[in-house]
Amino acid sequence: MTQKTMLRLYTPADHDWLVTLHRSHYAAAEGFDDSFGDLVDDILSQFERQHNPDCERGWVAERDGVPLGSVFCVRLDNRTAKLRLFLLAPEARGLGLGKRLLETCMNFARQSGFKQMRLWTHESHEAACALYQKYGWTCTSSEPVHSFGVDLVEQAWEVTL
Repeated sequence: MTQKTMLRLYTPADHDWLVTLHRSHYAAAEGFDDSFGDLVDDILSQFERQHNPDCERGWVAERDGVPLGSVFCVRLDNRTAKLRLFLLAPEARGLGLGKRLLETCMNFARQSGFKQMRLWTHESHEAACALYQKYGWTCTSSEPVHSFGVDLVEQAWEVTL
């Protein structure tokens, strides 16, 4: 039996597993403390309370009903959207879901009238950064920080749509 992968819209029912995925993945992969999961929880709670579905959406990648990752498009201002919470579970990598999530998010932002997108990430997220570069994103700043209990290099990226 072949496994079916799909993207669907985020719903509040996805909140807890998405916080857990971020918390557990980044604790194991990079040693992040619980403050990262708390930040994800806050981002999702704010999205659920305030997002405008005409120009802000979240998507969940899943295979056979099992959620595997997400990406969100949120409004920064009339011209600029922000890509948030882009993550795939390790078992979902190599299936093309990252590309599908990124393309879906960027296409939605473009169709919603945004002229550019921005994101914030860490240099250690090499696979995501390589994907951003492939899709025309540029790293606009890079600075050492101490966040989530570890030393990191924080980066800002942007792309013209």
